[in-house]
Amino acid sequence: MDLETTGALRALAANIAQALVGKPDVVRLAIVALLARGHLLIEDVPGVGKTTLAHALARSLGLAFQRIQFTSDLLPSDILGVSVFDPRKAEFEFRPGPIFANIILADEINRTTPKTQSSLLEAMNESQVSLDHHTYRLPQPFMVLATQNPLEYQGTHPLPESQMDRFLLRIRVGYPDEAHERQLLRGAAAAPVERLRPVLDGQAVLGLQAQADAVAMEESLLGYVMAIVHATRTHAALALGVSPRGSRALVQAAKALALTDGRTYCVPDDVKELAVPAFAHRVILRSRWDEPVGETSGAEQAIRQILQEVPVPR
Repeated sequence: MDLETTGALRALAANIAQALVGKPDVVRLAIVALLARGHLLIEDVPGVGKTTLAHALARSLGLAFQRIQFTSDLLPSDILGVSVFDPRKAEFEFRPGPIFANIILADEINRTTPKTQSSLLEAMNESQVSLDHHTYRLPQPFMVLATQNPLEYQGTHPLPESQMDRFLLRIRVGYPDEAHERQLLRGAAAAPVERLRPVLDGQAVLGLQAQADAVAMEESLLGYVMAIVHATRTHAALALGVSPRGSRALVQAAKALALTDGRTYCVPDDVKELAVPAFAHRVILRSRWDEPVGETSGAEQAIRQILQEVPVPR
């Protein structure tokens, strides 16, 4: 890997970290999702920096950014756009919605109705929007960062499995440690997101994504991924295992992680590190392991158990 790539990725991480202090692992996973051409679900309680992370990533890239506040009265047309009749031309003219940007922040995505949630499915899976018998390509690079509070249920609509499966990774920001929270209270820890300057542009991001695609993964590692995926489909605690889309997601993410670590090849630790954020939101627990909506310790525990049981390739 050349020094230019390493420097660009370090600069991106450092720029985001100015606004999200003390969370290098969270920043790292957000960059992994970007390089893997994936979408990111940021799930945590209010006030820990979910929206800040999304804003900081967008501003660090200098790409077109749109924030969509998801509410119960939001309609699909409010996201995708609408065709309006132009009397001067005597024809309908398409007016794009906010989805036609590079970085989309879907804030509190579970507060809108399933109908509106489903309007994102085609965009997230195929980077296009189909309306009125026309298909419109979305700008590239394209990434959705969605946030939701896993503990508050009133007025929410849990995301269906098909929607959850569109997210490459699900992460949590978590509370800051005592030292960083003390700095936050002093007002001297984090830089305002508005002061961040772009460190990469769209062409640079596309180039990094192409490099991530080219990262080598040996057949033994592909077999390791398949063994983990198969174990999720037969595990006694899981009613629904990981889909083929999920297995591809782990491979893509592992390649991106290798690139962020300065390697042109994957190692087993890449797979092990990403298995929980890539898989835990894609599986469904059996009734005897049922937990409240948003609680994922059972799913994560099952994935970790599988990682302990599946042999690591040598």
